[in-house]
Amino acid sequence: MTDRVNFAIDGRAGRISLNRPEAIHALSLEMCEAMLNQLAAWEDDERIACVIVEHGAGRGFCSGGDVRALVAEGHPDGRDARAFFLAEYRLNHLMFSYSKPIVAFMDGLTMGGGAGIAMPARYRVATENTGFAMPETAIGLFCDVGAGRYLSRLPGATGAFIALTGARLDGAECLSLGLATHYLASDALAGAKAAIAARPGEIRTVLDAASIPAPAARIERNREAIDRLFGKGRLEDILAGLAGDPGGWAAKELKTLRGKAPSSCKVALRLLREAAEIDDFAEEMAIEYALAVRMSVAPDFREGVNAVLIAKHNRPRWRPPSPEAMTDSMLDALFARLPEGGWTPYR
Repeated sequence: MTDRVNFAIDGRAGRISLNRPEAIHALSLEMCEAMLNQLAAWEDDERIACVIVEHGAGRGFCSGGDVRALVAEGHPDGRDARAFFLAEYRLNHLMFSYSKPIVAFMDGLTMGGGAGIAMPARYRVATENTGFAMPETAIGLFCDVGAGRYLSRLPGATGAFIALTGARLDGAECLSLGLATHYLASDALAGAKAAIAARPGEIRTVLDAASIPAPAARIERNREAIDRLFGKGRLEDILAGLAGDPGGWAAKELKTLRGKAPSSCKVALRLLREAAEIDDFAEEMAIEYALAVRMSVAPDFREGVNAVLIAKHNRPRWRPPSPEAMTDSMLDALFARLPEGGWTPYR
């Protein structure tokens, strides 16, 4: 077990509280394994009717998986990364297929792996503090933890926009896009959690009653531009469209995209395209695990994590350095199914 995540029974609810405030509750292997074991036990426990996922002390819900440790402390052959992604994706799948309702309170930063433990929940609560993002293209990875499924099913080209740019969405934007099911004021969360624990059969009623009108969603102002400029199938075409658009918004997003790893962006676009046709979430996880195994030992991952999270100079040198240099055959090799030792569900 680990003290980085706390478990408690509150009324008829099992409560999972992330407890790593010094790292904005970034997920470690031990945290993922502890949550897997506890969720499995609670699913067979008649005392538990629902599960609440929240963060404990400090700011933020969950800043993602602890990829910094995988690079700074992990074995260079990738064995630590493989073990982490196996446990993390098993956790994502178990939550997605869980027989009891899960309520995730995304009060604060919800990035990467944090989204992975929020999006599978039946109820996803955003607040004025929510900051949702999938920033993996900045570190040479890809939008994983099931995001292939979630982002590919967002309206228009918003999924591609989020996956490529790493744009941070506030709570109102999450509600508008369907990433959140409810919008509550942060000072109403304690009361909502207590009511859910006391009346787990009335979760929707409790959350509906506690909800408040969200502010106007900023992303809606740019939906036409997003759909027009990010709805193209090829990264090269998206970049060309942004470069040819006279608007200031397009120029800002073009500058953002030019700093991302071309390999990550091309993987993200292909993953969203393929995942849109996949109904079986276990199959989605198997595809993402194969990608994670290969990309976590590729040069761009170490380069990106070092540039953004360790040295923090934010000047990564990507290999390949351009979209044109990332060929279809290179993508095919990344997407190939693992010959053995692939992803399997927890149970």
